[in-house]
Amino acid sequence: MTLLGPAEIRDLAELLNVQPTKKLGQNFVVDANTVRRIVKVAKVAAGEQVVEVGPGLGSLTLGLLEVGASVVAVEIDTRLAEQLPRTVSLLQPDADLTVVTADALRITELPGDPTRLVANLPYNVSVPVLLHLLENFSSLSAGVVMVQAEVGHRLAAEPGSKVYGSPSVKAAWYGAWRTAGNVSRQVFWPVPNVDSVLVAFERRTDALGTEDERLTTFRLVDAAFQQRRKMLRQSLGQILGGSQAATDAMVAAGIAPTARGEELTVHDFLAIARKIGNVTEASAHDDL
Repeated sequence: MTLLGPAEIRDLAELLNVQPTKKLGQNFVVDANTVRRIVKVAKVAAGEQVVEVGPGLGSLTLGLLEVGASVVAVEIDTRLAEQLPRTVSLLQPDADLTVVTADALRITELPGDPTRLVANLPYNVSVPVLLHLLENFSSLSAGVVMVQAEVGHRLAAEPGSKVYGSPSVKAAWYGAWRTAGNVSRQVFWPVPNVDSVLVAFERRTDALGTEDERLTTFRLVDAAFQQRRKMLRQSLGQILGGSQAATDAMVAAGIAPTARGEELTVHDFLAIARKIGNVTEASAHDDL
C-alpha cells in the first residue's frame, strides 16, 4: 500500500488528536482513486518539483510522490507537519519530501524552484493563497487545485458570465484557467456541505505588466466589483478622483465609460491602469 485509505486517515487523526475544523477548512480526501485522478489531471511527471499547500494527513502528498515527483509540502498545523514525514517514510520510504511548517499566505521562499502547484486548498483562503503563490513564485508554470465549486467557477469564468468577478480577473493576470472536473462530497472526511471542483491553470509565458501596473490594475478591479451593477465611470470614480477622471481614463483606453466591470477583460483593466497617469498629468497641465 502506497496511499492512505479511510481507516488509515481516521487512525492518523486519532493518533494526533486532530479534529478537522471549519476554521482551517480541513476536509481530508479519503479516496485513493480521487487522489490518483488529481495527480493525472495535473500531469505530474517523475522528477518534477511540486508544491502542495495544506497536505493535511498526506493523502494527496502520497499520490504525488507515488508518480516520482519531488514534493514541497507547506503545512500550517505543527502536528500535521511533524507527522507527514513519518507517514511518508512508512508507505514510501524512498520518496523525496520536504515539509515547510508555515502559513502559505506569508511564505516568500521555498526550497528549490517548484514548477507545479497541486493542492486541496482550504475553502476559506483558496483565492488569496493562489494569488499569493503565483505572485511570489514565478517558477510555477502550471497546476491543479481542488476548491469549492463556487470559487472554482469564478476563477475560470469569462467576461459576461454571471459569476465573473474580481477573482476571475486577478487570476487571468497570471494565466489561463479552466475547470477540470467535479469532485464528490463523499470522498472527503468529514463530508463538507459544499461541492468541489478541480481547476487547472497554465501561467502566461510573458508577464502582462510591471508590478506597479499590477497593483493599479487590481485596485481598479476591486473598485469595479465592489459595486458591480454601477457603470465603471461611477465605481472607478471613487478611487480616481471623480467620475470625470474615470471617464477620461476609460476613453483614453478605448473603453466605454458606460461599461460595467463584468464586461471587461484583464487586458481592458490594464489598459485603463496605464492611462491613469497620462490623464492625471494632462489634467494637471491644463490647470497650470
